[in-house]
Amino acid sequence: MAADGCLMDLNYVGTFPWDRSYCQPPISNMTSCCTTLLSLFGIAIGQRLRLTGLFRLPNATAAAACLADFSSNLSALSLPSDLVHTCFPSPQRFVITPDFCAGILTRQNWTAKLGPSTAIDSACRSDLSVPTQCYACADAGVAVTAQLTDLDGNVSHTTQCLYLVVDYAAGVANQFGPEDPRAAGCIFSLALSSPSPPTHSKSHTAAIITPIATALALVLLFSVLGLYLRLSKSKKKRKLSKNQEQRSRSHARPNTGSILYDIEELDKATDNFSERNIVGRGGFGVVYKGTLSDGSLVAVKKVLELNLEGGDEKFQNEVEIISHLRHRNLVPLRGCCITNDNDDMEEAKERYLVYDYMPNGSLADRIFASSVDGNSAKNKSTLTWPQRKNIILDVAKGLAYLHYGVKPAIYHRDIKATNILLDGEMRARVADFGLARQSREGLSPLTSKVAGTHGYMAPEYALYGQLTAKSDVYSFGVLVLEIMSGRNALDKSAESNSALITDWASKLVKSGRAEEVLDAALVSEGNPKGIMERFVLVGILCAHVMVVLRPTISEALKMLEGDIDVPPIPDRPTALSHEYAFGEHGPITASPALSASISGL
Repeated sequence: MAADGCLMDLNYVGTFPWDRSYCQPPISNMTSCCTTLLSLFGIAIGQRLRLTGLFRLPNATAAAACLADFSSNLSALSLPSDLVHTCFPSPQRFVITPDFCAGILTRQNWTAKLGPSTAIDSACRSDLSVPTQCYACADAGVAVTAQLTDLDGNVSHTTQCLYLVVDYAAGVANQFGPEDPRAAGCIFSLALSSPSPPTHSKSHTAAIITPIATALALVLLFSVLGLYLRLSKSKKKRKLSKNQEQRSRSHARPNTGSILYDIEELDKATDNFSERNIVGRGGFGVVYKGTLSDGSLVAVKKVLELNLEGGDEKFQNEVEIISHLRHRNLVPLRGCCITNDNDDMEEAKERYLVYDYMPNGSLADRIFASSVDGNSAKNKSTLTWPQRKNIILDVAKGLAYLHYGVKPAIYHRDIKATNILLDGEMRARVADFGLARQSREGLSPLTSKVAGTHGYMAPEYALYGQLTAKSDVYSFGVLVLEIMSGRNALDKSAESNSALITDWASKLVKSGRAEEVLDAALVSEGNPKGIMERFVLVGILCAHVMVVLRPTISEALKMLEGDIDVPPIPDRPTALSHEYAFGEHGPITASPALSASISGL
C-alpha cells in the first residue's frame, strides 16, 4: 500500500530492475543519479494516470508525501537518505495546474483537446524493446508535444507538455504499462540493471531494454531541440521580445539527462570564455573550465565550425551519441548550447558541449608530465603502478560498454591519451566522441573519411577506411604500451630506432627483453614485474597489425584481469613500407603486411 498521504504506490522501487549504481555511494555524478530517480518516480506518475485518469499530482502536499514515501523506499535499498531532497527540493515540480499545458488535468481533458486517438496511441502501444518501435514511439511523442504546445500558445510550456506526453505514452498508450521494463526503459529512458558487457544474456530483460532507453533519449534530445527552435521561430513573428526573453533561460530536457544551455550562462560560467580558463585544445574545439550558477564545475567545449558539410553533422553526432550513455568510465555530457548571430533560428552559428569537469586533467598530462619536446627520452610519468593498472582497466571497461553495452555498437575511432580524462579519484573516463560512429548490425563499415590520430590508428582503417570494433582495440593496445612505458605512440627522437611504439615494444619482447618496455620508475619501485609484463603483452597483442590476431576488448579485459591466459605473441609481418598521407603532418610509414591484415577481417 502507498504511505499515508501519498496517492501513488511506490513499492515497485524495491523490486523493479533499475540500475542503482548511479546512486550508490560514493556518488561520482549526482546529475546521473537524479536523472535516474526522476525516471524511476515517473513510473508511479504514469501508473496513477493509468489507474485514475489523472495527470501528475493535485497539490504540493500530496507531492511531498509521495516524495517522502519515495525516500523511504530508497533508504530500504541502503541508498543515502537525503537523495530525494537533493534531487527534488521542491515538490511543486510534480504538481498539475490548469496552466501546466493546454489546460489538461485529466485523460478526459486530453481526449477533448486531441481527440480519441493520437499518434502516440498506435506508435507506443506494442513491445518497445523493439528498436524501430521505440524510435517510432519517440517520433510520435514529439509530434503530439508540438500539437499540445500549439494548443497552449506558450512556447515556454513545451517542457511541461512533453511531460504529459511521456506520462500518457507510458500510462495509457502502452499495452504493458509503465511498470513493465519494456515501457519504462524506452519511454522514461530509465537506466536498467544488466550483466557486464561481455555477457550476452538474451533472457535478461534489462540487457535488451537499456539500449532502447538510449535510443529514445537520443531521439528526444534533438527532436525536442528542433521542435523548440521551430516553435520559437514561429512565435517570434508575433511576440519577438517575449520569445527572446524565453530563449535566454537554460532548461532541462526531460527524460534525456541533458540540458539546453543559454549562451549567457556559459559566458558567465567561463568568464566570457577567458584564455585563462582554457584547459584543452583539439582538432574539434577548445575546452574551457567553467563554474555554473549552482557552483558545479563543468568543461565547456566550443566546437569549431569545420565546413558546411561537417560542422552541424559532427556536433549533432556527438550530442546524440553521448547524451544518454551512462557508464562510470565515460565522461558524462550535461548538455549543449546552440547560438546564432542573426534572426534565423535554424542557422546555428556557434555550438557548445557541456561536460562534467574532470579535475585531474588528461592521461597525456600524467604520462608525459615532464616532456619538453615530445621525445620519449625526456618523458617521465607521474603515475604509480596501481594508478596505471586501474586506468588501463577503466578504459577497457569503457570500450567494452561502447562495443557491447550499446546497440548498435559504438566505435570511438580516436582512442588516445588526450581523450582519456581522470576524475577526482584518478579513475579513467573515455572522452571525446566527436569522431564516434554507430556501427550497423553485422557490418564492418567502410568510412568515406578517415578520422583519428597518427600512431593510434589501426593500419586497415588508416589505409582503407575499414572500421571495426578491433580498430578501437588496436588504439587501446597502443595506449596500454604508452601507459606502461611512458613513451609516445609515435616517437621520432634521434635515439629511437623505431617511430612506432608497437614495433619498438614487439622487438624487445621477441628478444626476451620485455622488462625494458616498462617505465624505469615502475621497475625501481619494486612493483610486480610479472603482472606488469602481462599488461605489456596484452598491449602488443591488441596492437597487432593483423586484425584476425587481435582479441576483442572483452577478451583483452579478461587477459588483463588474469581470468584467461595471454596467448603466445604472433610475429609481426615483414615491413612493406606502405606510406599513407592523412592530415597536416604528412605521410607516416607503416609496417604491416596489409594484404594479410585485410584478408583476416
